[in-house]
Amino acid sequence: MSTTTTDTSSLSPGARRLWTRSRGLLLALLLLVISGVVLAALQSGEQHGRLDPRSADRSGSRALARLLGAHGVTTQVVTTSEAAAAGAGPDSTLLVTDPDMLSDRQLANLRTATAHTPGRTVLLAPGPTTLDTLALGVRAKSPADTSPRPPACTFPAARRAGDALLGGLRYETSGTTADRCYPSGDLPTLLRIPAPATGRDTVLLGSSDLFHNQHLAERGNASLALQLLGEHKHLVWYLPSLSDPTSAPDDKRGFLDLIPSGWSWGLLQLGFAAVFAAFWRARRLGPLVPERLPVPVPATETTEGHARLYEQANARDRASAVLRSATRTRLAPLIGVPTAHAHTPEVLLPAVHAHLSATPGTGSGLDALLFGPPPTDDKALVRLADQLDELETSIVSQDAVVSPERHAPREHPDS
Repeated sequence: MSTTTTDTSSLSPGARRLWTRSRGLLLALLLLVISGVVLAALQSGEQHGRLDPRSADRSGSRALARLLGAHGVTTQVVTTSEAAAAGAGPDSTLLVTDPDMLSDRQLANLRTATAHTPGRTVLLAPGPTTLDTLALGVRAKSPADTSPRPPACTFPAARRAGDALLGGLRYETSGTTADRCYPSGDLPTLLRIPAPATGRDTVLLGSSDLFHNQHLAERGNASLALQLLGEHKHLVWYLPSLSDPTSAPDDKRGFLDLIPSGWSWGLLQLGFAAVFAAFWRARRLGPLVPERLPVPVPATETTEGHARLYEQANARDRASAVLRSATRTRLAPLIGVPTAHAHTPEVLLPAVHAHLSATPGTGSGLDALLFGPPPTDDKALVRLADQLDELETSIVSQDAVVSPERHAPREHPDS
């Protein structure tokens, strides 16, 4: 008793070949999908940026926000200047994390909202533009290294906090009532400007590092941050954003306006160069130049190829013109017409008539045959080809009969 074993392959040869060719691409797509799923899973949690009170990153400020909340301070996070101006009510603190991102219109709105409202405004590393609007008379100086510094001032919050991590921009003012704290080279990195008439003060910090999660527990950073931002029970935490509709400048400029004038002239010259290069590369437009083919092609194949192209395009006019032109070119030397006049009816037709005058009926319809309109259908085209062939055959056969008589030797008179 014998058993027959058969190949039970689940894939046919064609399917196996297809799988071999495409498995690399499928594997790459699978890895791409898995990577996307992993990244989506890792980023599915709530992610926030620098100095964001909702961020637990090293540069975030969630630890400070929770510390403020534990002391009864409510924090309102806003990302537009309109919301910041609306939230900066009486007895509230407005913190602007990146004031230099604000446009002149946004800065003016904040100044209008806080000019006559008691409270506090805290600006982190404000530059000259911000100072000209929100802190008149203050000038920003070259930055200093961020490092633990002693308060060296009489500001109660700074004295209670002690050493803190400060530095960055330094500020200079001529006001006599300002508190100048944490100096670097006789210039403070924390400047408090009181406004007794309105009951509001403005605090400028040259660096925001003490608000970060990673530095909050160091030295007196937490104490200083809590006292600066927890002076009032409501804190408006303003995170400027480029998506704010009011962040667009009043004089909107297009992309071309951002290109320096020198670059504009350079681009114009490159454009002219590209146009001239295009004309230079197109200089060879003109009649076709015959070239030697790398491989000899039989004439029959070329003829058949042209015929198929004419047939596909229904170009009976072009095909009939080629047939008539070729016939006239071959007939001209047979009937004594120069090749230059082979396609001139006034020269070719009389010669053909004279050459066929000995053959009855062969001269009728030569005008339409050699120079007539294109055929209307394929049958007429085939008939035209046959008639041209018959005409050429009759002239060639007649010339073959006449030629021996023309070239026969004459007998000498004396013979």
